Amino acid sequence: MKLDRRKFLRGISASGALVRIGLPPLAAMFNFNGTAYAAPAKKGDEAIESRFMIWWNGNGIPERYWIPETTGPAYELSPCLAPLEPVRDYVHVVSGIDNVAARLNGQGNGHFTALCGSMTGTAYTGRGASGPSIDQILAAKMGAKSRFHSLQIGVAQESHGENVHRNMSWAGYDRALPPEMIPQNLFDRLFGKKDQDWVGRKESILDLVGGDVAELKPALGHEDQQRLEEHLSSVRDLERAIASLPPDYGKNLKEPEDISDLTDYPKIAKIQSDLLVQAFATKQTRVASYMLTKCQSLTRFPWLGLSANRHHDYTHNNAGSPEQQRILRDITRWHVEEFSYFLQRMKAVPEGDGNLLDHTACVYLHEHAEANPHKCNGLAALVAGGGIKGGTHTKSHNSFGDIYLTIADEVLKTPIGKEFPTAEEKMSELI
Repeated sequence: MKLDRRKFLRGISASGALVRIGLPPLAAMFNFNGTAYAAPAKKGDEAIESRFMIWWNGNGIPERYWIPETTGPAYELSPCLAPLEPVRDYVHVVSGIDNVAARLNGQGNGHFTALCGSMTGTAYTGRGASGPSIDQILAAKMGAKSRFHSLQIGVAQESHGENVHRNMSWAGYDRALPPEMIPQNLFDRLFGKKDQDWVGRKESILDLVGGDVAELKPALGHEDQQRLEEHLSSVRDLERAIASLPPDYGKNLKEPEDISDLTDYPKIAKIQSDLLVQAFATKQTRVASYMLTKCQSLTRFPWLGLSANRHHDYTHNNAGSPEQQRILRDITRWHVEEFSYFLQRMKAVPEGDGNLLDHTACVYLHEHAEANPHKCNGLAALVAGGGIKGGTHTKSHNSFGDIYLTIADEVLKTPIGKEFPTAEEKMSELI
């Protein structure tokens, strides 16, 4: 049996709302070698589509704990990068990167110019970015056949409240694309709106697609039947995780000075990462942005024992002291832990003759290098996924634009030319 890679399991709720659950990559979707999608008779096979994801963290890093001491494939993971060990072979660590556009004559403080420069290669206008972000440049080229041209996902909600603090994705001049930060809302967007009776999620969305499952399953091979069961179980696990959140989560946003903010963001981050993996695996989108913490991050970290101050305070109050550097080490290590979790989840999803991560390019970046001086040169980034030369550390003098140009042209096979303003030359070290 050959199966359409865009097939959905469908159902109708009591109120007439459509429910749809995408299928994971099944062997029945690919050719005999698992190297391409099997096409209908008299048509050629289609290459497995690539995906792009960009991950963003507010504030900066403690360079002494984050950047590896040596370069090349024999480098030792630094304390902040230690969580990458399970996916080390997929990750290329790049240090010395320049955010060229952060020095343009824009308005606002160093945080604003850093975000606009890293994501769009343009200056801050006073309200937002001057042009589209890299994810939207690529979405315009890659996303036309997807259900969602792109997804914007967020986790931590705390910000100073200005447009540029809250958003990393931009459709164009001053046109922000806000991230979806509430797991319930992202789940409903991907799978279908619930009836009021389902608000408590005591029942499962799977109940409505049982007929489609019963019809499809006997036609699949044993391996695909197992993959389908695992996929449906993962959807149910997501439902349970979301049901365990406070009923009012996302309805009462914290004020920046609110000292009662003890949100369990690691839990939220993992749910959001799992939902994004679902979206990639089921072909609902090919492009996504993921904002773990906001620009000029004001997040507290109770799970790290750090509730006395907010992130931005830790980066500016006696930031060079050994104690504060260790605090920043623990915060940025958590950033990397969540990124590593996402990569591992992607790697665990079989696709064709490889896995989902083999067909995805990921870029991870921070707002600054050292945060206290708002340093926008000598930045560090992680580039990960299929087609990337992993397991190594390179010290470079290139720009973010050069990273994007290399990935777009050489990995995604989606040339962007000079559409990203600071893209000048490709980085052969990455591929």
